[in-house]
Amino acid sequence: MLKDIIDNNENYQPGLSIDCVIFGFHDNQLKVLLIKVDRSKNWSLPGGFIPVDQDIDTAAITVLNSRTGVEGVFLRQFATFGKVKRNEQHFDKKILEYLKIEEEKGKWLLRRFVTIGYYALVDFSKIIPNPVNTNEKVEWIDHKEVPELILDHKEILDKALDTLRMELNLMPIGFNLLPEKFTIPELQKLYETILDKKLDRRNFLRKITNIGILTKLDEKKSNVAHKAPNLYSFDKEKYDEVLKNGLNQGW
Repeated sequence: MLKDIIDNNENYQPGLSIDCVIFGFHDNQLKVLLIKVDRSKNWSLPGGFIPVDQDIDTAAITVLNSRTGVEGVFLRQFATFGKVKRNEQHFDKKILEYLKIEEEKGKWLLRRFVTIGYYALVDFSKIIPNPVNTNEKVEWIDHKEVPELILDHKEILDKALDTLRMELNLMPIGFNLLPEKFTIPELQKLYETILDKKLDRRNFLRKITNIGILTKLDEKKSNVAHKAPNLYSFDKEKYDEVLKNGLNQGW
């Protein structure tokens, strides 16, 4: 795929790329979708280049869809990364030879690239990590156990997580990260995992209830050892309204 892009580089915006931080929530862990290609010691974030006939947001959606296979997920641009030497010597002659890219054509890839960072929130249970090429693997990794990443991808990941934590005070989350039915303790654990701190149970229940985005179902969680807790779902209409107008509270 990369070779095809280089061979047709006139179809892509020079010096500009996209990197996506894709978050999922599973087993009380905030997961990040990472990629590792053959002959690379380090992992990377999903990313891609921007066709000259595509809007930047559309290109980001294309990257996201190719890696997750789902559409309509929460996706937000959060920062731009453009240090002068951010991709210096990342693609050397050996890599070009391995990819069977002619040195002259490879010059397009060797130039400085400014990258636009997006973060996405997805339902872990609906995602099957999708390798785009046969020479790569794609895996979910706990955000606290992320191995060494290429380039400045650790900086991009950290910035995405900081942004998500900050925006928890400005918008609701959970609709894109939790299953359709969930308990209040599960929702609280999601917030605690992202914020990396414990929250008071009563205070959390009061705040999340006051937002008005939850619907209490006439069901209880099954297969639990103790008293079965009530199940809830999000009121999508109210959720979208709060997402549009924002919150004004802290956790």
